[in-house]
Amino acid sequence: MKKRKVEIAVISDVHLGTFGCHAKELLLYLNSIKPEKLILNGDIVDIWQFRKRYFPKAHLEVIKKIIDLSAKGTEVIYITGNHDEMLRKFSDISMGKIAVVDKLVLKLDGKKAWFFHGDVFDASIQNAKWIAKLGGWGYDLLILINQFLNWWLLLFKKEKFSLSKKIKNSVKKAIKYIQDFEQVASDLAIEKGYKYVICGHIHQPQIVRKVNKFGTCLYLNSGDWVENLTSLEYNDKRWKLITFNEDEYETPKKNQDKGMQDLLAAITITSKK
Repeated sequence: MKKRKVEIAVISDVHLGTFGCHAKELLLYLNSIKPEKLILNGDIVDIWQFRKRYFPKAHLEVIKKIIDLSAKGTEVIYITGNHDEMLRKFSDISMGKIAVVDKLVLKLDGKKAWFFHGDVFDASIQNAKWIAKLGGWGYDLLILINQFLNWWLLLFKKEKFSLSKKIKNSVKKAIKYIQDFEQVASDLAIEKGYKYVICGHIHQPQIVRKVNKFGTCLYLNSGDWVENLTSLEYNDKRWKLITFNEDEYETPKKNQDKGMQDLLAAITITSKK
């Protein structure tokens, strides 16, 4: 399969290490592109819910693929989120082509783009972190239940149903986890003179023009790889929202799978650079 050249690819909210993560699908997507920049906009590894007994091979392969991309010339920028907030101890550290930051500003064809995860707007994260962590475990369990439900629905030729989307949206409105996330992010971007604001965190893929009395900006959200399986791509002065469709991707052959030893080797080699 010929790889697509991409100026910038943005993914967020992968939640590696959780049951809901679609690592195999993400790996197919990453194998299909050749990005100049890969921006990981937070919650890539779910450190909050990390389990020693659950970190499947496909999840490790995603990490290896990201390292491989950096070794082949892709600039990888890891923006920290709330589920991987431990990495904020290493903010502004670079290792080869991989950098860890808390936020990022790029100039794209003369326009400033502001990238950050978005948990700074979430009152549940800032004021009651233990509630947010408990909610994370519940969300993971809900994903498992939803997978079982959808298995039965497909068996009887019914449409899939997302319990997590319905419950999450109603709960966040009820306890005001996020109050008009898009508008707050856009208003701040306009105030700071940014023409693009790119977030993750709320698992809601979106590209929408926002306007207030002070100006305008393009609000973008890369969605997630738990429910929506989406990414953002920037090419030729335009942004595009990509939704994963397995029929469009070529599954790698088994003998191309190099496993854990190659992952460890890749990390070791990168660390020496």
